[in-house]
Amino acid sequence: MARPATGGNRFFKLAGMTASVASSYAGSKLRSLVQSAEEATLARAAAHSKNGERIARTLGELKGAVMKVGQMASIAGDVLPKELAGALQTLQREAPPMPFEVIAGQIEAELGGSPDALFERFERAPFAAASIGQVHRARVDGREVVIKVQYPGVDASCDSDLAHLKLALRASGLVQIPKPALDALFAELRDRLQEELDYEGEAANARLFRDFHRERHPFVVVPEVIGERSTRRVLTLAYEPGDTLGTITPASYSQAVRNRIGEHLTRAFLAQLFELQAIHADPNPANFAARLDGTLVLYDFGCVKRIPDEVMVPYRATMKAALEEDYGAVERGMLHLGVRRADGPQVEAAYYKLWRDIFAQPVLTENYDFGATKMAEEVMKNAPKFFERLDSFQPPAQIAFIDRAIGGHFGNLRNLGVRGTFGPILRAYLV
Repeated sequence: MARPATGGNRFFKLAGMTASVASSYAGSKLRSLVQSAEEATLARAAAHSKNGERIARTLGELKGAVMKVGQMASIAGDVLPKELAGALQTLQREAPPMPFEVIAGQIEAELGGSPDALFERFERAPFAAASIGQVHRARVDGREVVIKVQYPGVDASCDSDLAHLKLALRASGLVQIPKPALDALFAELRDRLQEELDYEGEAANARLFRDFHRERHPFVVVPEVIGERSTRRVLTLAYEPGDTLGTITPASYSQAVRNRIGEHLTRAFLAQLFELQAIHADPNPANFAARLDGTLVLYDFGCVKRIPDEVMVPYRATMKAALEEDYGAVERGMLHLGVRRADGPQVEAAYYKLWRDIFAQPVLTENYDFGATKMAEEVMKNAPKFFERLDSFQPPAQIAFIDRAIGGHFGNLRNLGVRGTFGPILRAYLV
């Protein structure tokens, strides 16, 4: 177990990573001048793979904001090459925990007392560990609780970490999108990260979602905030048991119950998106649990994306137009949302139809089987068509976290092997 790198140590690690990937990219470009096209392509792929591993290794060592961005790589799947995206997937695994004295010191600094003085029981072994903090089980006032403790210094290093990571990505040649689009994407990442680092804001989010779902969805449980044991860097919540989605198997949950969980997850997300206009935007399966009666438990409200009307109105209209195959309206919506580059080449209706027919399968198909989906294979087969039109599109910062949540929940439903008819649930919100 290592303490988090701070101050100058972080700076030099990130600066060293940036210099290494920039040097590798420059060398690769120079060598390509004397190589055949095939040799240059292979060398570029090898350099991307090496640089991706170097970036992922450094982010994993540092934890904090840069590691969290690495874990968010799925939102930039159309920006990062597969070599880097593959390397960053290694960061999705649970992070190694911090020493207990680091956690105890943070609790004393925030709450004014040691864990043993403030809690009737405090388990020293962490319940879970992640990029910016870790969770411990405890008991207070006779109640079972979980305490989320932020690692010291993470918030202070956020902006510097992101600046170095953005510079490294551009210097490595791994990102080939216009600078304004990359800046907008990183600004969105920064906003979400700043929210995740504010546990008082997370407590407010948890209360908001608890009130929202309690009134509408009796099948959704959101843990209660224990306010007297919570601060900006320590958050205490009532313990709500459940089996996290990543641990559920056909042997432990029947097909019927898994189908019910999938429907509950879909209804909860769509209600957040279209009614509350604020979504739980971290679809990691560890942030969702279920019970054998189909109850869904939501954890971790650090990453919440609020969707203002100026985004929701065109987003809803574009989704409705796609289902109705009105590709003129789809084009207008994509331009409005910033997905289409106004200065890019025109996009024909057939191109929109191709991707609409692929991505809309779960809502166009009755009793869709997520476990047997071939969507990934269809995407890979048509990837060349996507790359031919890169100049027409850009990563849309304002809907990046909506896309991340949808993609993540698709993966959750696929891993659960859910079957169901979901078109009517969505269309009810598009009327």
